[in-house]
Amino acid sequence: MRWLRRNIIAIIAIAVLVYLFIPIAVVAFLSFNNPASKFNIRWNEFSLDAWTNLCGVPGVCSSFATSIGIGIIATIIATVLGAMISFALVRYRFRGRSTTNLLIFLPMATPEVVMGSSLLALFLNMRFPLGQVTVIIAHIMFIISFVVVTVKARLQGLDPRLEEAARDLYAGPRATFRYVTFPLVLPGILGAALLGFSLSFDDFIISYFNAGTLVTFPIYIWGAAQRGIPVQVNALATLVFVLALLVVLVAQFVSYRKRKSVQAH
Repeated sequence: MRWLRRNIIAIIAIAVLVYLFIPIAVVAFLSFNNPASKFNIRWNEFSLDAWTNLCGVPGVCSSFATSIGIGIIATIIATVLGAMISFALVRYRFRGRSTTNLLIFLPMATPEVVMGSSLLALFLNMRFPLGQVTVIIAHIMFIISFVVVTVKARLQGLDPRLEEAARDLYAGPRATFRYVTFPLVLPGILGAALLGFSLSFDDFIISYFNAGTLVTFPIYIWGAAQRGIPVQVNALATLVFVLALLVVLVAQFVSYRKRKSVQAH
């Protein structure tokens, strides 16, 4: 019992992590399966066909590339706008600042089905054709909130004495921002961009409302689920997870090296 009390937090943490990663492990496991039927839900035999022929099923790679392209464009625009909004909210005092803070959180609190249907009504009333542009606009709208919250938290955690020290050393506003503020905020901006891309790539509800005839990867999976999801979907999903994991590990390694370098000096 003493041992259990001492390690209960670690045990709970491990149990939660196992619970979170079991579905991912199942998806990765079934990506090496050669299903006996069109439904890839039971193990039949080992096969690398899905990995050696990722685009073997029509529509898989095109929808995957569509989601990647939309995610990159929406993330870049939302990250730039969200970072600027964060700097304005943290560093400046202006009329309507409290209201702006409240409005920024509304897209995060609003159910996606409400936002998706509202944007659909807006585009239809404006007679704007549904497609890639409307999906990008919709994704930018809900990504910005997450970017603002992430970058804003990073800005609020900065030590103002670092910028004051730069100004004391006769650094101008541009030099202070370039060499002090921006490098310190950059990890938060990159984290917000990764979060925004994940949200955009993963989104189904808002995309489904505003895509028209456009087929993104989540929409393709939803349609394929009715007739049997191909094994290539499992392989692509596993590939995305591995790439995301590598990005996080590389970022952690670079951060660790920087900390060791600072401590050494």
